[in-house]
Amino acid sequence: MSKGKLPTPLRVIGTAAAFFFGGLFTVSIASSVAMRSLQSFLEAKRRKVALPCAACKGKGFYGCKLCKGKSTIEWSPLYDPIVINPCLCPTCEGNKVQRCLNCLGKGYV
Repeated sequence: MSKGKLPTPLRVIGTAAAFFFGGLFTVSIASSVAMRSLQSFLEAKRRKVALPCAACKGKGFYGCKLCKGKSTIEWSPLYDPIVINPCLCPTCEGNKVQRCLNCLGKGYV
């Protein structure tokens, strides 16, 4: 046996495994692309006939209700606080707006 060459049975098994897993990967990519294109087509079709969301008036976002648009909340880990710390709002993450929970940010129902 020469140096650097695999025995024939191992080479056959390796080639078959590469062919099999390569085929699975290709089918996975193709199905993923097909599903995404179908979803976007259906989403565009649904958007044409849907009514705008009444909660956010079709924008998909509205002012944060927890921090009331200030981007921080006052919080203390103690029940009877000595010091109250301003913390970043966990709902809007400091963006001052939150995604509409009625339409999930799409702008229509």
